[in-house]
Amino acid sequence: MALCGIARCPNWERAAIPIRSFNSSTRLVRPTFGPLMGEIGYSSRILRSRIRFSISSKNATPLESEESASDTFSDSLEEELGHVMKFKMSDFEICDRVSIGLSGRADEVVFEAVVKDVDSPLHNSRVLLRRLTSAQAQRRGKRAIEVLKKLARRRLLYHSYSMQVHGYVDPSSTGDYGSFTLVHGYHGSFSLRHWLQQSDWLPTLEATLALDEDSVRRVGDDTVGGPAVSRQLRLTRILMRDLLIGVNYLHSHGLAHTELRLENVHVSPVDRHIKVGILGNAADFYDDNPSNSSMDTNMDRRQMMIAFDMRCVGFMMAKMVLQELMEPFIFAKFKSFFTKGYDPSCLREYLLQTLGRNSSSGNAGLQILDRNWGAGWNLLSLLLATKPSERISCLDALRHPFLCGPRWRVEPSMDIIRWGLGSTAVRITEEYIYGPQQRSRLAHFIELMEMLNPHSKPKNWRGLLPGKWRLLYSTGRHIGLTLRQPPARVLIGDVHLTVKTTSKSCTTFSFTSEISFTVLIGHNWPHDKAGVAGKLGVDSCFRLTAGKRLYLKEEKETNFLPSSSNTADSIVKKLSGRRWRKAIPFKEFPSSLPVAKLVSNEIEVAMSLNDPLAKNVDAAKNAVHEVRTQVPPEMFDLSKLVCGTYVDSRLLVLHGVSGSALFFTRTCANEL
Repeated sequence: MALCGIARCPNWERAAIPIRSFNSSTRLVRPTFGPLMGEIGYSSRILRSRIRFSISSKNATPLESEESASDTFSDSLEEELGHVMKFKMSDFEICDRVSIGLSGRADEVVFEAVVKDVDSPLHNSRVLLRRLTSAQAQRRGKRAIEVLKKLARRRLLYHSYSMQVHGYVDPSSTGDYGSFTLVHGYHGSFSLRHWLQQSDWLPTLEATLALDEDSVRRVGDDTVGGPAVSRQLRLTRILMRDLLIGVNYLHSHGLAHTELRLENVHVSPVDRHIKVGILGNAADFYDDNPSNSSMDTNMDRRQMMIAFDMRCVGFMMAKMVLQELMEPFIFAKFKSFFTKGYDPSCLREYLLQTLGRNSSSGNAGLQILDRNWGAGWNLLSLLLATKPSERISCLDALRHPFLCGPRWRVEPSMDIIRWGLGSTAVRITEEYIYGPQQRSRLAHFIELMEMLNPHSKPKNWRGLLPGKWRLLYSTGRHIGLTLRQPPARVLIGDVHLTVKTTSKSCTTFSFTSEISFTVLIGHNWPHDKAGVAGKLGVDSCFRLTAGKRLYLKEEKETNFLPSSSNTADSIVKKLSGRRWRKAIPFKEFPSSLPVAKLVSNEIEVAMSLNDPLAKNVDAAKNAVHEVRTQVPPEMFDLSKLVCGTYVDSRLLVLHGVSGSALFFTRTCANEL
């Protein structure tokens, strides 16, 4: 039973490698984090036993026909792989560790060995022998050697960021011509998956990488030690930058890895570099087929293969930051978000619903991605973009603010500025209790977003407006902890605005406002929030046209601004400061801004209330009155929505007739 993983290999007897029979002391050990595990990836089983390889001449008695076939095979193999070292099995001393190959592949058997040939440059070096039995596995092994030949011009970088391949074992030394044995480097460390699965992975990996002041300075973080969030962020930057440099090295040489996974990436304590696994599945960008050799075809192929690698890097980054994604079930839900076609820029809204409540890591990953104005979410959305053409490249990712840190001055793009403004505004709304400072800052950020609106024309709104939006904040209504004694105590739930297209011309939309609430009954309401659930819905149709938002400079106060305290002069003073001077695309405050004007039709209102209040008319009236007190009036009377001033793939700002701004974020949590 201990050899069940190896018994599938068909040529053990032909290989003239007798294996000593196992006695009662032989034991099957469950997968652990030993040195071999880090080199071979995630194995299904590890067999620890004493295995002795002895090549005996009396056991090797091939027929004459087999001799001629073996000579032909050896000659062709030597001609094909002549640029790498060729070993004999007698050159190695086999250690007592054997395992199935990467991810439990039964057609790969891996041995640890020490080179004992005194004439070899690898004398006394520890290596790994990967015995490949199936045709597909042999193709992967030979492909890894071919890749080494292509990258030999800059072998130093290849050895720094990829697992080193030394050569292969001459089949004539074993008599086994049905398999191919690859000799590759041994780094004595875990795969990245095994690091993340350990309970003390953070301090152990920091010690392995020997992080010092110089390493901290190079990665761009001036915090040494500190809380776990800062330490994990610093380590994530180091690993991601190392990984991106290695992947970019392959891309610059016309190769795509195509198999980037945590199991296939290793951390070497020797040179403290990320080592990408054996490049057995590396593919060329350019097709050698003459019929497909056009420049456009090759460029499309190159773009698709780079995009595939970057998507894999995005999944690896998500697992490094969010430890919950290491669970297969949660990661399957994470991938379903993308398979259903949702925009990756809305990933934070989705993960807050799925990870925030039952997070075992204390939301450390969410805090890491929220830092620096949400730069981590931006990089993750660019790596996992739905369209391959929109995914970020390795070089652009290396210059991203999330990986550069506070000590590297990176000139942010306009998209990064917009993202940071929106992310910060969302974070402020999540504080729930708003003081004057928070309200003023929120109004200021919304004004800046409106100035930098990337989609001011109605034709851009037609594709971005449809969807489900969750109300975050309204500048005209602030209901928090008060001393009111309402006739009915109501706890407001989610307030959604669903927009759908109703015409072929995409100029008419149906708006549906959904307000969920709970009516608290009895005197024990401060402790018992069960209550009676209810829902209120409002439907209306809108026609989308072009319009302008005017700023009247001759007036001290104007209703077009989100707050009466924010006049045009105060906005000009804020925007002329050194902090926002480079961000605003115009030198002076404009007199008007283009907006998407909303022209409404009749509205329909419907309400449902569960028993026992469903049959009590007075109780229903009191509940509706309290809901209308707490929720902005534009969500009840949709005809009061006048225009839209900001929209992108994740955020929306609508203005009412009173001048108040309604701030929404796109949501899909209830649809998955």
